[in-house]
Amino acid sequence: MNDTETDDIRIFDRRAVRARRERAARALPEHDFLMREVADRLADRLDDIRRRFPRALDLGSRGPALSRAVAGRAGIEDWICAAPTPAAARDTAPLAAIAEEEAMPFAEGVFDLVLSSFALHWVNDLPGALLQVRRCLKPDGLFLAALPGGDSLVELRAALLEAEAAITGGASPRVSPFVDLRDAAGLLQRAGFALPVADIDTITVSYADPLALMRDLRGMGETGAMAARPRGFLRRDVLLEAARIYQTHHGGPDGRVPATFQIAFLTGWAPHADQPNALRPGSAQARLAEALGGEEVASGVKAGPGRPGEA
Repeated sequence: MNDTETDDIRIFDRRAVRARRERAARALPEHDFLMREVADRLADRLDDIRRRFPRALDLGSRGPALSRAVAGRAGIEDWICAAPTPAAARDTAPLAAIAEEEAMPFAEGVFDLVLSSFALHWVNDLPGALLQVRRCLKPDGLFLAALPGGDSLVELRAALLEAEAAITGGASPRVSPFVDLRDAAGLLQRAGFALPVADIDTITVSYADPLALMRDLRGMGETGAMAARPRGFLRRDVLLEAARIYQTHHGGPDGRVPATFQIAFLTGWAPHADQPNALRPGSAQARLAEALGGEEVASGVKAGPGRPGEA
């Protein structure tokens, strides 16, 4: 398969990402409860939109969870999936393309809807991938995506860093960096989407112990694939120390431990002339101060005694 990595944008090892997804696809139903929950929440957003989207794309498909979640919704007639490995595309749609999220093989303006769930966080050039998504949407087409946000797996990240530093005297990147919500809407706008929105859901999952969480991450194909990661397996003594630290800091009275997954949901529309636009500054027909029953203070004028802004 053609690799889309470049010398200057290489955060993730895409070969490793593909290998992990291919391996995980064989037993994904045993570990994909989080993907199913996220797919359901993503599909629920379609219920708030009074539109039909006849031709839809599942970008970076992680199995059948998303196709099942959107079944019978939003007037979808043609469901196409694009996945980087054959196993990931299996049993997802009648039409499938083996393709990287950063190298989409679709013509301009062919989809009414593009959905992506739990895939774009492994992309090296996220702005470039979003630009390709926008180009393959019809005017006024919709893009909806869900990917892990910046505070996901904070407990595991801290435990691994502390354990490795204590035992080896150093620390290696073991958990993927995730998108920051403050940047997400800006990335959509930069890619040319209209009406960009980004919001966060937090899902806390309870595990019997930290090792059960690590097994689930492996089963989902979500173990580290950073280009700068150390090669070889994590040392057993580091792994066990990380599990001990995790249990000590976060274990509950019943012995179970929480794992935080922060999910960023992105929404954007391909531009269209009939979409609402923000008014030009100064073009308002009524003053906000009058509507609120307050006093207007001109920009650059220091508020006087008793006015808002007084130190």
